[in-house]
Amino acid sequence: MWKNLADGYENTIAFFNEKHRQMLEIIQGLSDEDLNRKCLTPANNPISIWKWLRAMVEHEIHHRAELYIYLNLLDVKTPQIFGFSAEEVQDLSVKL
Repeated sequence: MWKNLADGYENTIAFFNEKHRQMLEIIQGLSDEDLNRKCLTPANNPISIWKWLRAMVEHEIHHRAELYIYLNLLDVKTPQIFGFSAEEVQDLSVKL
């Protein structure tokens, strides 16, 4: 269905990197005034642009967590999101 955007691993990574670059360019060009302006969500609800951007970060976190859950259910080892696992932090901690 989406192969017209990027077909295969290398093309998918290139597509992702290009969209990421474009997004950074857009966000870096926003002024404080821009961030405080209202925009419309896809459901036609007005929201401040800074709040919409924050919601997008939260949405990405949600999808990342979904991917980790599904991969875990398939017994696919995934890298830790924040570096060490809870068990690794405990093992590395100094016992007082």
